[in-house]
Amino acid sequence: MREHFSSKGILVLGEVRSGHLHPAVFELTAKARLLADDLGSDVSVLLMYSDIDVSPERLVSYGADRVLCASDSRLRLFDQEVQSRILFRTIKDLEPEIVLAPATTSGRTVMPAVAAMLRTGLTADCTGLDIDPATGQLLQTRPAIGGNIMATIRTPEHRPQMATVRPRTFAIPEPDPGRKGSVTGMSLPDHCFESRVVALGLERRSGDDVNIQDRDVVVSGGKGMKRSENFHLLRDLAELLGGGVGASRMAVDHKWIGYPHQVGLSGKVVAPKVYFAVGISGSVQHLAGMHTAGLIVAINKDPEAPIFRVADIGLCGDLFDIVPRIVRSVMARKGVSG
Repeated sequence: MREHFSSKGILVLGEVRSGHLHPAVFELTAKARLLADDLGSDVSVLLMYSDIDVSPERLVSYGADRVLCASDSRLRLFDQEVQSRILFRTIKDLEPEIVLAPATTSGRTVMPAVAAMLRTGLTADCTGLDIDPATGQLLQTRPAIGGNIMATIRTPEHRPQMATVRPRTFAIPEPDPGRKGSVTGMSLPDHCFESRVVALGLERRSGDDVNIQDRDVVVSGGKGMKRSENFHLLRDLAELLGGGVGASRMAVDHKWIGYPHQVGLSGKVVAPKVYFAVGISGSVQHLAGMHTAGLIVAINKDPEAPIFRVADIGLCGDLFDIVPRIVRSVMARKGVSG
């Protein structure tokens, strides 16, 4: 399986969820390409799956030099022990300088286990990655101390340097169909699939199972919404705009809306074309989850609210007056009757 690649290469742990390649894999592969160019090295991507909805070769057009495919029916359901063992085996074989993975539920489970197996460090939930031109070390930036500062972390003495990155941290570039790379199948021994976990089946969550990270418009509500019943205002606006409903941690903690909608350090990072912050003061923790939005519209009755410092459009006033007026205006433009 081993080919001649630089020992300072970068390995990206891809994620295939229910047969679908997670968009964060394209994002992270493209970022790895930029880092590898700074190092003069190569990019490999590891995929583990039983079936997949796209050709693994697509990752070559986003920057991969090689895609390693561990395809087996026993990988249909996620098993941390199995995936950790396969990743560990791959790292020992390739000896990469850097290992990256999306900070999804799977990545946050597998990467710490493998880092412990390798006796190296791991920086979790990064929001920035760069190469130090003087040392060639990976500069891993993440929020710290409750999001009040941004810390840059190095791993100077141990290898590989490992990090998980929040999805939507980096932009996904246009693919380059002319790039050349290889797709290699992996032959795995049976012991890789040994596990203390017995999978009984898969039950999908319904109702609140919404992925706001995929929406071009996100309408989020905070403490100013006052109660769960008032979120219908945001749902009405989001539906008209073809978007999704988000929320601050405060709103989720009050159980006004489910956790899958939470935006921020302890929730999801979103980068929609338009982000509405309704009744959200704009804590550092929340801003870290939406500051890369294309256009930020803030609605708050407090003129000193921090959210106005990052907003492109600020509407200072009663949200219970402003939001219905926006809804009526959008309905009129769309020719929708109330």
